[in-house]
Amino acid sequence: MIVIPAIDLKEGRCVRLVQGDFGRATIYADDPAVMASVWKQQGAERLHLVDLDGSLAGVPRHEAVIREIVAETGLSVQVGGGIRTMKTVETYLQSGVRWVILGTAALYDPGFVREACLAFPGQVILGIDAVGGRIAVRGWTEKTEETAAAVALRFVEDRPAALVYTDIARDGMETGVNVAATGALAKTVRIPVIASGGVSGIRDIERLIPLEKQGVIGVIAGKALYTGALSLTEAIDCTRGVRREE
Repeated sequence: MIVIPAIDLKEGRCVRLVQGDFGRATIYADDPAVMASVWKQQGAERLHLVDLDGSLAGVPRHEAVIREIVAETGLSVQVGGGIRTMKTVETYLQSGVRWVILGTAALYDPGFVREACLAFPGQVILGIDAVGGRIAVRGWTEKTEETAAAVALRFVEDRPAALVYTDIARDGMETGVNVAATGALAKTVRIPVIASGGVSGIRDIERLIPLEKQGVIGVIAGKALYTGALSLTEAIDCTRGVRREE
């Protein structure tokens, strides 16, 4: 299992939101590229970048910052937020981004998602963000009646690289990962799942590791890393220790 630090971009800065509320943002770094380098120094192999402004606008707002992070760190990067056209997908992947995350489009433009999966096999990740099991889109500002599993199942045959499942109610709250819902989703779909939302400490990493057998391949950590509640080095060591024992 891979531990993936999150860098959320808003107005050029690295921030964290509480439950996806744009009005409850805490700034953790004025220079996201420097923050990315810190995570690299602590052992990160992959980064999760979200263009928050782009998610609301429907078009990228932090392309330059993202290119800088890719160039300076050399890490594998997955990017979400405002990716609604094939041109945007192509631009990101050509700039060195390893994976693009499609969220809102999965609900409102499934044809685009399928086209992207076909054109760029292994480089498209589905982003499914839910509250009470129901999906929210457009930067989490719009709630729907669609379930996470129902939407994910529509794309099984398109073979996306992975599915990022975020429990919005827990995101930024450090209340613990929704292990039960994440595990249930992984059992239901034949797509590798990356857990997101609510990581509070090393115990969450330990609780997720057994879900690898069900297809949970990674976990995104955000606020807990920034507050110091979780050590990235310790989290990575924890996952590697399990591998050695196996």
